[in-house]
Amino acid sequence: MRYKCIIFDCDGVLVDSEALSAKVFREMILEMGFEIDFDVVLKQITGTSMADNLNFFSEFTGKKLPPDFESNYRKRSFKIFKTDLKAIDGIHELIRSLKVPLGVASSGPLNKIKLNLTTTGLIENFGDNIFSCYEIGAWKPDPEIYLHAAKKLGFAPKECAVIEDSLTGVKAAIAGGFDVYAFTGNEKSDLFEKLGARIFSKMSELKELLDVE
Repeated sequence: MRYKCIIFDCDGVLVDSEALSAKVFREMILEMGFEIDFDVVLKQITGTSMADNLNFFSEFTGKKLPPDFESNYRKRSFKIFKTDLKAIDGIHELIRSLKVPLGVASSGPLNKIKLNLTTTGLIENFGDNIFSCYEIGAWKPDPEIYLHAAKKLGFAPKECAVIEDSLTGVKAAIAGGFDVYAFTGNEKSDLFEKLGARIFSKMSELKELLDVE
């Protein structure tokens, strides 16, 4: 394998959390008296910051969100993560095959990342190599979170592969000078390829792309 380091996004790449998050957000907007399609919510929250999501929901409802909206979301989402969260299919097998340092770089708060990795039995693979946009105050598509992670791991961007599933994440990693592999269904394939990412739809395919024995 030509890479010395692999850096993973978390939500949608390591853990199947995005649909659960969308479910909670949608329920909260419904409780405010506004109908919103699940797919609209899922598209909005994938790869975006909490600030962007709060702005979106405020604009959608035309109302200022309750002061406790974010804290309520965190409480409710953490609860469902603990009971319903699953690892992405094939990710355990892929990680076991990787013999280079691994990192996680996510837009979520550090406690959320660690909770989700613990729930899915993945956290032991990353040690202290877990990095949050909240730590540095910069969110994707700004490349800083990936540059920060690579620096902490001790590698240059050209020595690392980034595994992403969102347009904002792919843009961030490409802007940082990383090779990017995008986990996607057919609906985003063309967009990811135009940005310069290599696409895959199963973790077994990624193993082949990374040339892991």
